[in-house]
Amino acid sequence: MDLLLASASPRRADLLHQAGVSFRVIPAHVEEVRRNGEAAQAYVRRLAREKAEVVSRTHPEFLCLAADTVVVFQEQVLEKPVDASEASQMLHALSGTQHRVMTGFCLTDGKRSHLEVVETTVIFRSLTNQEISAYVQSGASMDKAGAYGIQAGAAHMVSRIEGSYTNVVGLPMAEVMQAFRTFIP
Repeated sequence: MDLLLASASPRRADLLHQAGVSFRVIPAHVEEVRRNGEAAQAYVRRLAREKAEVVSRTHPEFLCLAADTVVVFQEQVLEKPVDASEASQMLHALSGTQHRVMTGFCLTDGKRSHLEVVETTVIFRSLTNQEISAYVQSGASMDKAGAYGIQAGAAHMVSRIEGSYTNVVGLPMAEVMQAFRTFIP
């Protein structure tokens, strides 16, 4: 069965390539706005489902994979920062603490769907103002939930993770590969 990745994320594409999965990219154009009072887990679950359904409707002959990732710190959802100032604020907040990374993913063939949320705990070491400033100035913060990419120059900020590393990158590959098995005869 042919796979469509309903995401423009180069990180998700890299993870699928590394797993030997062949696919085509057809980004879903879904507004990513959290509803008033919507819990983080419900938010990523809803966005993953909506993205998968949008692409699946126009390409019903394919299996479609969509995902959404957020960082949750003290019950506050940290998405992609809007500017360098917000990125710096996020990294200062995460410094020396722990947070959760949540990825919702949805696989659908138009008839049936697999929807799952995977959580990973990430513990940051204490960061200096200079480290935060340098990382933000590098530009690596700007398109990543929580203003960091563990695979994009931020690995030195992380003292420990509990759970899936690939989930922190943006796609929990063990769970995704397990879910594939339910669609492939």
